[in-house]
Formats: sequence, C-alpha cells, structure tokens
Amino acid sequence: MEPQSLKPQSPFSLPVDSDNKATEFRPLQISSPHMRAFHLAWLSLFSCFFSTFSIPPLLPIIRDDLKLTETDIGNAGIASFVGSIFSRLAMGPACDLMGPRLASATLSLATAPIIMSASLVTSPTCFILIRFGVGFSLANFVASQFWMTSMFSPSVVGLANGVSAGWANMGAGVAQLVMPQIYYLLISLLDLPLSTAWRGSFLIPGLFQAVTAIMVLAYGQDLPSGSYKDFRKAIKTPEDNFSEMLYNGLTNYRGWILALTYGYCFGSELTTDNIIAHYFYDRFGVNLQVAGMIAASVGLANLFSRPMGGALSDKMGRSFGMRGRLWGLWLVQTAAGLLCVLLGRVNSLGGSIAVLCIFSVFVQAASGLTFGVVPFVSKRSLGVIAGMTGSGGTVGAVVTQMLLFSGSRFSMQTSISLMGLMMIICTLPVTFIYFPRWGGMFFGPSCNASSSSPEEDYHLLHSGSDKKESL
Repeated sequence: MEPQSLKPQSPFSLPVDSDNKATEFRPLQISSPHMRAFHLAWLSLFSCFFSTFSIPPLLPIIRDDLKLTETDIGNAGIASFVGSIFSRLAMGPACDLMGPRLASATLSLATAPIIMSASLVTSPTCFILIRFGVGFSLANFVASQFWMTSMFSPSVVGLANGVSAGWANMGAGVAQLVMPQIYYLLISLLDLPLSTAWRGSFLIPGLFQAVTAIMVLAYGQDLPSGSYKDFRKAIKTPEDNFSEMLYNGLTNYRGWILALTYGYCFGSELTTDNIIAHYFYDRFGVNLQVAGMIAASVGLANLFSRPMGGALSDKMGRSFGMRGRLWGLWLVQTAAGLLCVLLGRVNSLGGSIAVLCIFSVFVQAASGLTFGVVPFVSKRSLGVIAGMTGSGGTVGAVVTQMLLFSGSRFSMQTSISLMGLMMIICTLPVTFIYFPRWGGMFFGPSCNASSSSPEEDYHLLHSGSDKKESL
C-alpha cells in the first residue's frame, strides 16, 4: 500500500487566514492563542470597569461619611471620565509600540493600588483625586480592541470586538449589584463600623484587577505568531517609527469622525449610567433599591447588545462591503438618538423603563458597530485610531455631563431629550467617511485606488484580499 499524502496540520485549533488570524469566533472555547486572548482581554477589562464603577453604588454612605456636597460628587464623576480621556489617548500608541498584552497588564497593575487606596480617603479633594486616578484603568478598552483586531480576521473582527467589549462593560452593572453586598457582608460578618466597612470594600476590586493583570502577563500572547516585540523587529523599516505612526493616525480624518460618533454612543451610555438612577428616583418616586436595579440593567444589557452590534457590522460587511458597515452604524445610532429623545418625553414609569431598555440595546449596539469600522481605518496606526475613538467616548460623556446635567438650567427629562438630539446630529458626519479602496455610504470604490497609496500602506493587519467579502 502506497503511503497517503498527508496535509500539513495547522498548529491552531481554529481555522485561520493567511496571517494566522482566526476566521471563526467561538467564545465558549479557551484554545490558545486566539480564544485565550479573547477571554483574558474581556476579563481584564471587566475588572477595570468593576473598579471604576465600584464607587457610585456606595455614594450615599461615602457622601455622609466624608460630608460631600452635590458639587463634589459631580466633579468626581467628571474627574473619572477625564482620567480615562488622557489614558485612552496614550494607550493607543503604547499598544503600537509594545503590544496589547504588556500595555494592558502594566496599566492594570499601576491603577489597582489607586482603587484600594480609596479606603484611605478622608476629604472631598482626595475623593475626587481617587476617581480621577481610577478612571485611567478604562484605557484597557483600547488594548482589548487592539488585541482582538490582532487575533481575528476582518470577517469576524466586529463580532470579536463587540463581544469582548460588551462582556467587559458588564463590569459596571455588576459593580452596582455586588459592591453593596460586599459592604453589608463586612458589617454582618466582621461587625465593622460603617465607616470602616465601606473603606474595606474597595480592597476587593483592586485585588481582582491585579489578579487579572497577572493572568494576562502569564497566559496571554500578543499575536497568533507570538511576541509583539519579535513581530516589530521582523517588519521594522527605517520609516516605521513612532512619530510617523502617530502622525498617520492623527491626520486621518476618519478617526476623528469615529471619535465623535463614539462620543455619542458610548459617551451617552456612560452619561446614562451616571444619571439614570437619580432620574427614576426623582421623577417617578421609586426607592433607591429599585432605582439601582434599573441603573444596573443598562450596564448588564452589554451581555448581548454590543456583541449584536459587532455581529451586525460583520454581516453588513459580508453582504454590502464597507457601505454596509457605515449604513448600519448610522441607522442604529440615529435610532438610539430618537429613543433617547422619547425617553425624556415618556411620563409613565413602565413606559420609561421599556424605552430605556430598548435605548440601551441600540446605543450599545452602535458602539459595537463603531468598532466594526475602526480596524479598517489605518492598520499601520491601529492603536492611535483606537485610542482616538476610545477617548472620544469619554470626551462625549464629559461634554454632555457638563452641558446638560450640571446645574439646573434644564430639567432632567429635557436634558435627556437634548442628549438624544446631540446623538442624531453627531452621527451625521459618518456620511463623510470614504475609503478609496472600499467606498463609503453613497459612493463606491475609486477606480484609481491602489494599495500603494499612503493611507492604504498597511502592514499590521494586512488581510491579503481587497474583496468586499474581506470586510
């Protein structure tokens, strides 16, 4: 019997493309390197969201103990977003330089002691500084999206980005539910004074964040081929330096449009997380527990809504190319804006909860759709574009909070409706995004487009195909 020819066996458990990026996404697996990177990325970011939003559930206790004013609390909330703006801008270039694994773990380990030091706060000023410092940890969102784009093929990258970010964002909702329980357990089991119990509660999120960072270092892998450091050595050219990478990203107008768009999907979600419990408590007279459960539902909807947006982006990309991805983003975010306008106009408790739930699904799906486009903007400066877009989300939250929810110029319900109008207006620039290779919402690809043009000089995530299906 003649020996049969054997087909070389792939070292990966998932099917991969020519760059060894997975062409399938199987979230129930933990195979290395693709799915292990996915689980490490979302869990690490989950711990950062948990830490950042571990303070608001205990604010009534902290407020009384530290004698915080409403101005102090408002400034602290804004401070947490401002910290995230700076760190997300820096995280993009950091990922381009050192890879997502090292950048993510370093930031988590650096910020974990900050949330634990909340136990030492004795003044309003210290409280505001703690919220500012803890907010830096949310920059791990940029590292997470960078990591997923490095591991998964363009055909499934929207879904991978959506699920990793969606599951991670649930950390905000889980913190709303878990932190009060930790606080009451410390009182009941250890018989601690109230002041000591809330302070001790913050040791848990800090330790959780540190453990996930160590797991990323110990078990993570930057790229399917291995170390990001070795990869950069292999592809480094005299022109490939940090300043040019930064310049290419900052001068790409598509990145700025997506930053604006993200500012009024994810930014609106963050703003909603901050104000919705007070809104239901004041307008409909529900108690604090019920208001907290309503607020938690917004964050927990990320379990399926943001992944749904990423999956929709990939589906539209396979069916209609880049035009489909852009139309999907515009339609979903515009619908979210209309629902937000309606939310401020509904006068019944049940109707408001129903509109809020539908709004949460659409606004979070819009975030997934945004990061379904981001990987195609500039593969050379992927980290810079991801950092610009991610920081745009927190800039949008800060601007919205300051314009509409600080002071008494507008009623809460009017401010919510105005936020919806801002979402609709700030989504319109998506119509200006155009890729010579793939086209835009209204025009097809340029007949003169070539892969040699500067904006298409990609090497990080080269897909090996210019076909519509690769989107």
